[in-house]
Amino acid sequence: MTYSLLCSSVFIFLFATFAWAASASNDEYPKAFMQCLISHSSNSTSMSELIYTPKNSSYAPILQVSINNLRFMTAKTPKPLVIFTPVEESQVQTIIFCSKKFDMHVRVRSGGHDFEGFGQSYVARVPFVLLDMTNLRTVMVNVKDGTAWVESGATIGELYCGIAEKSGALGFPAGLWTNVGIGGFISGGGYGMMTRNYGLAADNVIDARFVNVNGTILSRETMGEDLFWAIRGGGGSSFGVVLSWKIKLVSVPEIVTVFRIVRTSEENAADIFHRWQEVAPRFPKDLDLKCYVQSIVSNSSTRQDGKTIRITFESLYLGPRDRLLVLIRERFPELGLEAEDCSEMSWIESGPFFSNHTAGTSPDIMLNRTALPKFNFKGKSDFARNIIPREAIKGMWEMLFSVAPEAALLQFTPYGGRMNEILESAIPFPHRAGTLYMIYIGVFLEKDASQRLKWIDSLYEYLRPYVSRNPRAAYVNYLDLDLGNNTSSSWGKRYFKSNFRRLMQVKTVADPENFFWHEQSIPTLPA
Repeated sequence: MTYSLLCSSVFIFLFATFAWAASASNDEYPKAFMQCLISHSSNSTSMSELIYTPKNSSYAPILQVSINNLRFMTAKTPKPLVIFTPVEESQVQTIIFCSKKFDMHVRVRSGGHDFEGFGQSYVARVPFVLLDMTNLRTVMVNVKDGTAWVESGATIGELYCGIAEKSGALGFPAGLWTNVGIGGFISGGGYGMMTRNYGLAADNVIDARFVNVNGTILSRETMGEDLFWAIRGGGGSSFGVVLSWKIKLVSVPEIVTVFRIVRTSEENAADIFHRWQEVAPRFPKDLDLKCYVQSIVSNSSTRQDGKTIRITFESLYLGPRDRLLVLIRERFPELGLEAEDCSEMSWIESGPFFSNHTAGTSPDIMLNRTALPKFNFKGKSDFARNIIPREAIKGMWEMLFSVAPEAALLQFTPYGGRMNEILESAIPFPHRAGTLYMIYIGVFLEKDASQRLKWIDSLYEYLRPYVSRNPRAAYVNYLDLDLGNNTSSSWGKRYFKSNFRRLMQVKTVADPENFFWHEQSIPTLPA
């Protein structure tokens, strides 16, 4: 089947689905589907308690609890016909069986982090069932062999706390925002404060339990190396449902050091940022120093409008404060780091700090799935290949001044270290050697949404000379619908570069009828 015929087939499927839903009563379609779920369950009573329709009082709270981008919490946002929250692996098999029987489209929620909503079930253009993995959240740590099994519905915070409960000498290179679900995080690559030392989360996966399109539960051995390769950074929701991951834990020292310091335009922020670009990717592996840039209003500003640029530097060093101070003063004295800027703590205590809590916040906060704020935002990503010159940095500052203070946020995450050592083809995530740092551009849309969307496009274009090219790349965990959708495959190489074709080959074998799809899911190969 050619790609154009595939698109036509998808259109016919969508049209038929809408026609059926329109011709049936409001209750008939989901009711028959729910009866299928119940009748194929070994415990029909418990199954019925895990199914929610818009008539259930719990429907809205369950739907909204992990929507972290408020763009998708509106009356116009498409809602699932049914929400299903399995508590057993066999129930995931049942939902695949019944969804195929009734031509129901399935969206899997195990991340809650999707920038565009369609990978996390909020922007589907067809009637769909939401498979919410939140109840499958067990973390089982094996200290002896330094591994853990973590179910896809667990959050990063629950994984961190589960590890720390068993050992203070082990950790995992996952993310910063601890309310993000581990399933979607790992399947898209997933980075954090230890990435320069240990690689991505997906680089440290050694096995998985996975439900394929036929409802069969597979392991690494039974799914084969191609499919196992694809789900670690290629977006697991394109191929099936990841039930759990077996991960290799990493060593962490008894003491780590963190700091968060601010520099402004009046404190030579442009020169400090320019120097940061040169040194941060070349630091030893055990030091990560990222920065966040915003325009703010400040009494110290020398501008008539009172605006200034604020750069917040955040760092994790896998060692004590005295060694960190020596390192920074030797290689990055422009930062002006002092001993009182730094806090020593255990690795688990650093988790809340990088989730935007103050130093000293109890790690228990990471078990609260609703502790972190939610925003209405649009985000874009890229990978810097060249240092941005000083004059261009000043131009970037002026663009930040052109929007309301604190309306936009730039995040710069240094690469180098372990990321330079892993081959681009090791997993689908290809952005490795040659990348200086990853760029995230975010703009908040509570006000002046159309104007701010134009602004983010203009800044994205402004950065073109300094970032990836042929193709211009993006990070798949920061999905961006501006890159295209499944009416073409032009977006694929931007996320995956030359790995995209192998992903399509795997998709064609694993899911030839394209049952698992969304607006930027991996397509099957043309015939």
